[in-house]
Amino acid sequence: MKTISVTKAASKGIVMGKAFLVVQQNLEADKKLIRDSEKEIEVKKFEKAVKDTVADLQILAKDNEIFAAHMDVASDPDLHDSAVDKINSELKNAQLALEEYIDATVEMFENLDDEYLRERAADMKDVGKRIMCHLKGIRSNPFEGINEETIVVAEDLAPSDTANMDFKFVRGFITEGGGVTSHVAIMARNREIPAIVDVAGFRSEVTNSDYIILDALGAKIIINPDEKTKQEYIKKAEEYKEMKAKLESMNGLPATTVDGRTVELFANIGNIPDAENAVAKGAEGVGLFRSEFLYMENTKFPTEEEQFTTYKAAVETLKKPVIIRTLDIGGDKELSYYKFDVEENPFLGWRAIRISLDLKDVFKTQLRALLRASAYGDIRIMYPMIISVEEFLAANEILEECKQELRRDSIPFNNSIQTGIMIETPASVMCSDDLAKEVDFFSIGTNDLTQYLLAVDRGNQKIAKMYNSFHPAVMRAINKVIESGHKYGKMVGMCGEFASDEKALPVLLGMGLDEFSMTATEIASTRYNVRNLNYKECQKLAKEICIQSTVAEVMDLINNFMNKDK
Repeated sequence: MKTISVTKAASKGIVMGKAFLVVQQNLEADKKLIRDSEKEIEVKKFEKAVKDTVADLQILAKDNEIFAAHMDVASDPDLHDSAVDKINSELKNAQLALEEYIDATVEMFENLDDEYLRERAADMKDVGKRIMCHLKGIRSNPFEGINEETIVVAEDLAPSDTANMDFKFVRGFITEGGGVTSHVAIMARNREIPAIVDVAGFRSEVTNSDYIILDALGAKIIINPDEKTKQEYIKKAEEYKEMKAKLESMNGLPATTVDGRTVELFANIGNIPDAENAVAKGAEGVGLFRSEFLYMENTKFPTEEEQFTTYKAAVETLKKPVIIRTLDIGGDKELSYYKFDVEENPFLGWRAIRISLDLKDVFKTQLRALLRASAYGDIRIMYPMIISVEEFLAANEILEECKQELRRDSIPFNNSIQTGIMIETPASVMCSDDLAKEVDFFSIGTNDLTQYLLAVDRGNQKIAKMYNSFHPAVMRAINKVIESGHKYGKMVGMCGEFASDEKALPVLLGMGLDEFSMTATEIASTRYNVRNLNYKECQKLAKEICIQSTVAEVMDLINNFMNKDK
């Protein structure tokens, strides 16, 4: 028996079964260049492979929106034009032309700092894989032969892989790559299949004859357990099943502490399928709609009509408040159709609201779309990367111009639409008192706030352990922002990953945070935890936390608080 501790459980649960190691197909492109006379043949090969891929995806898209998004990627004119240009101008064969385009696009996404956005690289890889299979004439199903309870073990998995699986037998996933926000992780959660990702080198640890317990609650994998361990985990799995049923039965209940403090539990989303999932998981609204996807997954700046359609669909799907962050690109987020200047330090450069205020026409297109959509539900506008009152007022001044244009054209909108800001810079924390007089709400983005406060690049593995939102500086900053907002009667939410951290919950609750926005699948457990906390006790904890000097002291207080009744 061997136990391996892990860090990334993408989908919770406890399952067991025989290991099934996925044999990776060789999809490397043929590197041979073509003759001038072969160009037309290669273009036709490529176009047929794309056409066949879109046809495959059309069938899958009937049951899953993820494949509808993949269909858009496969049909992207930029993909077609780039590949055809490589064939005609560089004499690349169709396979090589496809590979070079996919590799370049994947590299762009993988270099992003935002994990949610970074995982979009998997979409490009999956679509590229499908087209390459058609080019190479590969149609076999690597999951054939699964006929007993199985844990699928792979280098990585894509949505197209899950389409080939027989879920009568597949109990869980273990991958060496991937992240908790990838589409396959989302699909695992939607299917309620436990999954553990980012387990480097795991395939060398097992064979197809090994039996595995996948514990995505205790964050461990047990290979070839003894009978006593098996029985122990059968009992744990049953207890978890009962707990899940209990959490789901509470889905319609408010997130109210035992002594009467109620908070709102919102979801972070990036598209309409995310919005639909948020509704299913009991979200009371959306605390962060990442509008940059409309820009990054396009071949041009999206039109007002394109944006309006998406924003309208989101608010009509939720029928609850939807906070939409205006365009947040720059830094690590680039656009294929817009050339950014090379910057020595792009995270401190031309990005987010700075771009919007400079590219006024682009900003107005988005604001007009948001205003028009506000006629169909409670849409709220959130400006990212604000560092001063002047920036906020300048953004609202442009918003007022858009309102005047819509009034002139008799286009309906919510004249009282709320505007707020993300608190993600030290400047916005220090000026939170001044900003609170002007804004309608704050939303704390702990991912960037932690990075900027601690001067720690969270993507740098050498110093990654220094990136810690429980650092006293971050704790005090969050507390100051909440106090500033409440001083002027403004709602304060949080849309960073910290909002769903179980250990952070009593502290944030005690500080008075009004709204917690998170991945939709975390809402049920967060609701349960809130309903079992005492607000007055959390307030005492928060006060103690804010006077500590070290991360160790902060964690000791939190651990003692959480273990006091055990």
